[in-house]
Formats: sequence, structure tokens, C-alpha cells
Amino acid sequence: MNRQTKLLDFYHAMLSAYGPQNWWPADSPFEIMVGAVLTQNTSWQNVEKAILNLKNADVLNAEAIDQLSLEDLAQLIKPAGYFNIKAKRLKNLIHWLCSQYDGDISPLARQSIWSLQEQLLAINGIGRETADSIILYALEKPTFVVDTYTYRILTRHFCIDVDADYERIKDYCQSQLEEDVTLYNEYHALLVCVGKNHCKPKAKCAGCPLEKFNHCTNPQEM
Repeated sequence: MNRQTKLLDFYHAMLSAYGPQNWWPADSPFEIMVGAVLTQNTSWQNVEKAILNLKNADVLNAEAIDQLSLEDLAQLIKPAGYFNIKAKRLKNLIHWLCSQYDGDISPLARQSIWSLQEQLLAINGIGRETADSIILYALEKPTFVVDTYTYRILTRHFCIDVDADYERIKDYCQSQLEEDVTLYNEYHALLVCVGKNHCKPKAKCAGCPLEKFNHCTNPQEM
């Protein structure tokens, strides 16, 4: 199989099986930013419950979250799990937004991806996946989001080495795909579908949209 088209072949197979995913479900870029922190190590259904709590308390805005006590914020986002840790991380992120940009997310959209990554990764508790999720989904800039599903699927199909780190996986994906926000958005969402339904810690290949690619050879041989 041509290495230059492999990931696009994967994409079309997943899209045909699952259809457009319409990610990220949110009412505003700010809500996406909050959700990117809350979704760490939990299901989206739990995130929705936590965000609904913030909405019902009328605190789903930068100023309100920045002024909330850590304890009150933790209770509101409790459905998202690891709520004490996530409350700290969310407070750190929102305090940065308030102190540097007066709580306004719109100036971020005018900055480069590199600058945004540098700033976000300097915030305690914000890692590469969360930073890239904010950049791609909230700010609509083309940066590929890598998660556990991405690693698992690509290693099982011999696209990347098992020792590949986040940046190597991201570089591989971006080198094989056109730089496009919509494509990166949809691709990540579709990989999550495959991961949840088939590419679990114990693979369930039967019926997987990528099952027909299981004959892939080692990437060094392509």
C-alpha cells in the first residue's frame, strides 16, 4: 500500500462506516476550551453533565470561573471525575486567559499554532493533547490531536513504532494528510469511534472499518 495514501484510505473507510461526527459539541469556543480540560480520562456524557452544572449555576464564563473558589468549582464539575485535579487545571487555564487576555478567547485565534502551544503548555496541568484540542476545536487551527486511540490504532497497523511519542505520532499524521482543520477534526473523531468500538486494549477486529487493512506491512518496508 502506498504510504502517502494509507491514512486517507483509513479516513474514507471510517467515514463510510460511521458518517460525519460533527465534533466538538458545544455552544461556544469557550465551552470547548472548558470541555477540553474536563474530558481528560472520562466519557463525554460525564463532561456534558459537568458543563450543564456550570451553565445552570450561570458560571460558564471566564470571569465567573476565575472568581469561583476551587472547592465550589470542584463540586460543579464533579460528574467529570477527578474533579479536584480538574478544578485546579481549569482554574489555571482560565486564570491565564483572564490575566493575559481579559477572559476573551478571540485574540487567541489571531496567533500562530506555535505561539498558542507554547503558552498553553506552560500552564500547569495542560498537556499536549489538551492544548491541541483547544487549538483545533476551539480556535479552528490545523493541528492534529493525538490520543490513546490514535497510538493504539496506528501501532497495530504498523504505521508508527511502538516507542513513538506524541510529537512523532503527530508529525507522522500531519505529513500524510493535507493541512486542513475539517479533516483533522473529523479524523480524530473517527479514530475515537474505532477505538471505542473495536480497537480496545483487547482488539475486536471483526466488523471494524479498518479490518481490511490488517495486512499492512511494517512502515520501514514501505
